[in-house]
Amino acid sequence: MCEWKSIQLGDHAEILSGFPFPSEGFSQEEGVPLIRIRDLLAGEVETYFIGPYPDEFVIDDGDTLIGMDGDFNIVRWAKGKALLNQRVCKVFASTIELDDGYLFWLLATELQNIHQKTPQTTVRHLSVRDLTQLRLEAPPVNEQRLIARILDTLDTQIQKTEALIAKLEKVKEGLLHDLLTRGIDENGQLRPSPEQAPELYKDSPLGLIPREWKVDSLKSKSESGTPYLRTGPFGSSLKGEHWKKQGHPVITIGSLGKGQFIKEELLYVDSRDAQRLIDFQLSHGDIVFSRVADVGRSVVVTENEDGWIMSSNLMRICLDKEAAKPEFLQAQLGSFFIKNQIIRKVNSGGRDVANSEIISQLLFFWPSQEEQIRICNRVNALSDVLDTRAQELRALLQIKAGLMNDLLTGRVRVISLLDQAQAQATTPA
Repeated sequence: MCEWKSIQLGDHAEILSGFPFPSEGFSQEEGVPLIRIRDLLAGEVETYFIGPYPDEFVIDDGDTLIGMDGDFNIVRWAKGKALLNQRVCKVFASTIELDDGYLFWLLATELQNIHQKTPQTTVRHLSVRDLTQLRLEAPPVNEQRLIARILDTLDTQIQKTEALIAKLEKVKEGLLHDLLTRGIDENGQLRPSPEQAPELYKDSPLGLIPREWKVDSLKSKSESGTPYLRTGPFGSSLKGEHWKKQGHPVITIGSLGKGQFIKEELLYVDSRDAQRLIDFQLSHGDIVFSRVADVGRSVVVTENEDGWIMSSNLMRICLDKEAAKPEFLQAQLGSFFIKNQIIRKVNSGGRDVANSEIISQLLFFWPSQEEQIRICNRVNALSDVLDTRAQELRALLQIKAGLMNDLLTGRVRVISLLDQAQAQATTPA
């Protein structure tokens, strides 16, 4: 790496630790926003400060901040003027040999490495001394700026894609609300609202619903002789000693994504343990969902996952697939109407935990089979758009990871781009 050199961060950057603002000046509504660790990744600042403060602890957009506890998150602040609270620090270049943009990206990689090497048995802490003693590899400053610009451009595209996905999620949420209160008529159209056509609706325990619909429990759509609910095995049935590098897939909370399984998070058992846990194997059309934490997060089992095993914190729903379309039920499980019921019923010492008794008490919308299909088609159309955007985001994140690894280590140089830029700058118009 010709022209690259090793530098110590403390020789080329300043680190400002946050100020211990007195809690009596805290407010939830007025004052100057106060940046705490939790605010680094949050959408909004939750706490404000009323009172005098030193000017050096005022943070502006573009400042690089690091959370000194927990995950060691690093961000470029973008929420306007705020105050730097304790256990958050500000880092900025102090010499002409180091570019702030390059420093941000380099520290993002270094902090991730530190986080991974720090034992998980206790809360992770980072000190200013830890940062100042970091040794970093840096190319000439003009190359640093170009590397930062490349990564910034890609990161901007990632943020735009994330914002679009968030917007589409909101659109889907609104669409789902309309579909579960108004449905889709035989002409493929949303029914007029109750205000527009009250004669099309009737009262139910879940509010106004189309006259053709029913509201009932899961049991009402179950198959005779088949348990419609089953909880995963006891925790002692699946312990660390049972896991294998490959074998029969086991679905855990970590592998239960938004409407699909996260294969990278699957665990595995051998054929003997798979046979021992045969009662907890899933079948095509079952719905597996979380019964702890984010209760109701669910996935429909497809042919590809037939026979996979669910773990202890999951539950399976198996209904008459002619009376209750799995995709329609799965859409309901993610809706306000079901989540609101779960929130009211589920509570165990402050930790959400659902069991068969609670789930059996939930009430669901039941239109005809044909209308269930029409509703699912409408939801799936938007879900396909979301899936496409999610794939784009994953691709961008992979490109970003690869570029950071290449550009920040000097494995791939940007000298040719610099030479091209200099040539254009010196070419007469």
